[in-house]
Amino acid sequence: MSDIKDPESDKIAYPSQEEYSTNEITHKSKFFVAVAAFVVVITYLGFTAFQSASSYYMTVGEVLEKGDMVYDKSLRVNGKLVHDSFQRESLGATMHFAITDGQDEIDVTYGGLVPDLFFNEHSEIMLEGEYSREGIFETDTIIVKCPSKYQAVEESA
Repeated sequence: MSDIKDPESDKIAYPSQEEYSTNEITHKSKFFVAVAAFVVVITYLGFTAFQSASSYYMTVGEVLEKGDMVYDKSLRVNGKLVHDSFQRESLGATMHFAITDGQDEIDVTYGGLVPDLFFNEHSEIMLEGEYSREGIFETDTIIVKCPSKYQAVEESA
Protein backbone atom coordinates (compact mmCIF):
# COMPACT_ATOMS: atom_id res chain seq x y z
CA MET A 1 0.00 0.00 0.00
CA SER A 2 1.28 3.44 -0.80
CA ASP A 3 1.18 6.15 1.79
CA ILE A 4 -1.21 9.03 1.05
CA LYS A 5 -0.51 12.47 2.49
CA ASP A 6 -3.45 14.36 3.90
CA PRO A 7 -3.35 17.82 2.26
CA GLU A 8 -4.56 19.58 5.44
CA SER A 9 -1.87 18.17 7.65
CA ASP A 10 1.58 16.74 7.50
CA LYS A 11 0.32 13.45 8.84
CA ILE A 12 0.16 10.37 6.66
CA ALA A 13 -3.39 9.20 6.06
CA TYR A 14 -3.77 5.43 6.06
CA PRO A 15 -6.67 3.70 4.32
CA SER A 16 -9.66 3.14 6.53
CA GLN A 17 -10.53 -0.35 7.68
CA GLU A 18 -13.41 -0.39 5.17
CA GLU A 19 -11.17 0.52 2.22
CA TYR A 20 -8.61 -2.03 3.32
CA SER A 21 -11.26 -4.77 3.57
CA THR A 22 -12.61 -3.98 0.09
CA ASN A 23 -9.12 -4.16 -1.44
CA GLU A 24 -8.40 -7.40 0.37
CA ILE A 25 -11.67 -8.94 -0.82
CA THR A 26 -10.96 -7.87 -4.40
CA HIS A 27 -7.50 -9.48 -4.30
CA LYS A 28 -8.87 -12.62 -2.68
CA SER A 29 -11.66 -12.93 -5.23
CA LYS A 30 -9.22 -12.49 -8.13
CA PHE A 31 -6.97 -15.14 -6.64
CA PHE A 32 -9.93 -17.50 -6.11
CA VAL A 33 -11.13 -17.03 -9.71
CA ALA A 34 -7.61 -17.69 -11.04
CA VAL A 35 -7.23 -20.86 -8.94
CA ALA A 36 -10.70 -22.08 -9.95
CA ALA A 37 -9.94 -21.49 -13.64
CA PHE A 38 -6.64 -23.35 -13.29
CA VAL A 39 -8.37 -26.31 -11.61
CA VAL A 40 -11.05 -26.41 -14.32
CA VAL A 41 -8.45 -26.38 -17.12
CA ILE A 42 -6.31 -29.09 -15.48
CA THR A 43 -9.39 -31.24 -14.82
CA TYR A 44 -10.55 -30.88 -18.43
CA LEU A 45 -7.11 -31.76 -19.83
CA GLY A 46 -6.83 -34.75 -17.50
CA PHE A 47 -10.29 -35.97 -18.42
CA THR A 48 -9.72 -35.74 -22.17
CA ALA A 49 -6.31 -37.41 -21.90
CA PHE A 50 -7.73 -40.23 -19.78
CA GLN A 51 -10.68 -40.67 -22.10
CA SER A 52 -8.52 -41.08 -25.19
CA ALA A 53 -6.02 -43.30 -23.39
CA SER A 54 -8.70 -45.62 -22.11
CA SER A 55 -10.51 -45.92 -25.42
CA TYR A 56 -12.21 -49.27 -25.75
CA TYR A 57 -10.96 -51.88 -28.20
CA MET A 58 -13.87 -53.65 -29.85
CA THR A 59 -13.80 -57.31 -30.79
CA VAL A 60 -14.27 -58.39 -34.39
CA GLY A 61 -17.74 -59.70 -33.54
CA GLU A 62 -18.77 -56.37 -31.98
CA VAL A 63 -17.73 -54.47 -35.12
CA LEU A 64 -19.69 -56.81 -37.38
CA GLU A 65 -22.70 -56.74 -35.05
CA LYS A 66 -22.88 -52.93 -34.99
CA GLY A 67 -22.65 -52.67 -38.80
CA ASP A 68 -24.04 -49.29 -39.96
CA MET A 69 -23.28 -47.63 -36.63
CA VAL A 70 -19.51 -48.03 -37.05
CA TYR A 71 -19.03 -47.47 -40.78
CA ASP A 72 -16.51 -44.75 -41.60
CA LYS A 73 -15.87 -43.96 -37.93
CA SER A 74 -12.56 -44.12 -36.11
CA LEU A 75 -12.39 -47.44 -34.24
CA ARG A 76 -10.03 -49.63 -32.30
CA VAL A 77 -10.33 -53.35 -32.93
CA ASN A 78 -8.39 -56.28 -31.54
CA GLY A 79 -8.02 -59.88 -32.60
CA LYS A 80 -5.51 -62.40 -33.86
CA LEU A 81 -4.05 -62.82 -37.33
CA VAL A 82 -5.93 -65.39 -39.42
CA HIS A 83 -3.43 -68.07 -40.47
CA ASP A 84 -2.31 -67.76 -44.15
CA SER A 85 -4.35 -64.58 -44.74
CA PHE A 86 -1.39 -62.18 -45.10
CA GLN A 87 -0.71 -60.87 -48.62
CA ARG A 88 1.47 -57.98 -49.77
CA GLU A 89 0.83 -56.13 -53.03
CA SER A 90 3.70 -56.69 -55.45
CA LEU A 91 4.53 -53.05 -56.20
CA GLY A 92 3.66 -51.35 -52.97
CA ALA A 93 3.68 -51.37 -49.26
CA THR A 94 -0.04 -52.15 -48.98
CA MET A 95 -0.84 -55.36 -47.14
CA HIS A 96 -4.05 -57.34 -46.85
CA PHE A 97 -4.82 -59.73 -44.02
CA ALA A 98 -7.66 -60.80 -41.77
CA ILE A 99 -8.04 -60.80 -38.00
CA THR A 100 -10.36 -62.93 -35.91
CA ASP A 101 -11.74 -63.05 -32.40
CA GLY A 102 -12.06 -66.83 -32.64
CA GLN A 103 -15.50 -66.74 -34.26
CA ASP A 104 -15.74 -63.86 -36.74
CA GLU A 105 -13.23 -62.39 -39.20
CA ILE A 106 -12.59 -58.92 -40.65
CA ASP A 107 -10.49 -58.20 -43.73
CA VAL A 108 -7.86 -55.51 -43.13
CA THR A 109 -5.69 -53.29 -45.34
CA TYR A 110 -2.56 -51.56 -44.08
CA GLY A 111 0.14 -49.48 -45.75
CA GLY A 112 3.02 -49.34 -43.31
CA LEU A 113 5.68 -51.38 -41.56
CA VAL A 114 4.63 -54.57 -39.82
CA PRO A 115 5.69 -54.67 -36.15
CA ASP A 116 7.78 -57.44 -34.61
CA LEU A 117 5.78 -60.47 -33.44
CA PHE A 118 3.01 -59.68 -35.96
CA PHE A 119 3.13 -63.24 -37.30
CA ASN A 120 3.32 -64.91 -33.87
CA GLU A 121 0.15 -66.99 -33.58
CA HIS A 122 -0.16 -66.13 -29.88
CA SER A 123 0.13 -62.36 -30.31
CA GLU A 124 -2.90 -60.13 -29.99
CA ILE A 125 -3.16 -57.51 -32.75
CA MET A 126 -4.73 -54.14 -31.99
CA LEU A 127 -5.74 -51.94 -34.91
CA GLU A 128 -6.77 -48.30 -35.13
CA GLY A 129 -8.58 -47.14 -38.25
CA GLU A 130 -11.96 -47.07 -40.00
CA TYR A 131 -14.34 -49.84 -41.02
CA SER A 132 -15.57 -49.18 -44.56
CA ARG A 133 -18.99 -50.00 -46.02
CA GLU A 134 -17.23 -52.59 -48.21
CA GLY A 135 -16.47 -54.59 -45.06
CA ILE A 136 -12.75 -53.81 -44.97
CA PHE A 137 -11.02 -52.35 -41.94
CA GLU A 138 -8.54 -49.74 -43.19
CA THR A 139 -5.98 -49.37 -40.44
CA ASP A 140 -3.29 -46.77 -40.03
CA THR A 141 -1.87 -48.13 -36.78
CA ILE A 142 -0.98 -51.68 -35.76
CA ILE A 143 0.02 -52.51 -32.21
CA VAL A 144 1.08 -56.05 -31.35
CA LYS A 145 0.59 -57.14 -27.77
CA CYS A 146 3.05 -59.82 -26.74
CA PRO A 147 1.67 -63.14 -25.52
CA SER A 148 0.94 -63.11 -21.80
CA LYS A 149 2.92 -66.27 -21.14
CA TYR A 150 5.71 -68.15 -22.81
CA GLN A 151 4.46 -70.60 -25.42
CA ALA A 152 7.08 -73.16 -26.40
CA VAL A 153 7.17 -74.21 -30.03
CA GLU A 154 6.37 -77.90 -30.35
CA GLU A 155 9.02 -79.96 -32.10
CA SER A 156 7.94 -82.35 -34.81
CA ALA A 157 9.26 -85.90 -34.45
